[in-house]
Amino acid sequence: MLKELISWLKALVIALIIVFVVRKFIITPSIVKGDSMQPNLYDGDRIIISKVSSIDRFDEIAFVAPNGHDNYVKRVIGMPGDRIEINNDVLYINGEVYEEFYLTNLQEGEVVIDYFDLEKWHGYEEVPEGTYFVLGDNRRYSYDSRDFGVITEESVIGEVVLRIWPLDSIGVIKH
Repeated sequence: MLKELISWLKALVIALIIVFVVRKFIITPSIVKGDSMQPNLYDGDRIIISKVSSIDRFDEIAFVAPNGHDNYVKRVIGMPGDRIEINNDVLYINGEVYEEFYLTNLQEGEVVIDYFDLEKWHGYEEVPEGTYFVLGDNRRYSYDSRDFGVITEESVIGEVVLRIWPLDSIGVIKH
């Protein structure tokens, strides 16, 4: 009986160590809070964040908020070295127009962002090394890099790779 109990305790300890290592270094679950990523992610969605993915332009990432108390999910728009400008909802990166295919909630003729220039608003000519410029997909209601500036690589938790709740929306996050 004692051997059986010790065997079960060993298995339990090994399982807990595996869970700890996986959550700390590989993937971690999280919950979306707020409306800033609608219509792609909704308040209450359960997501899986990969801590081993490399971060690319237009990836949805989770990061520690500048206030240090919350975690945010936003989309990477500017990579280090990029010049960012938005004029009448048209995104310019390094002077080139980028179509934002993920913005599906804008009404025809509606302008959410009249004008934004990274240098004029935050004093950076370009996104500094070791940082990212991030925006929410729901630009009307997103507190993002337009407000708090760029985020550091160190604040990034990882890339949002999978939605696991609600059940009718389970699937890989497409960028």
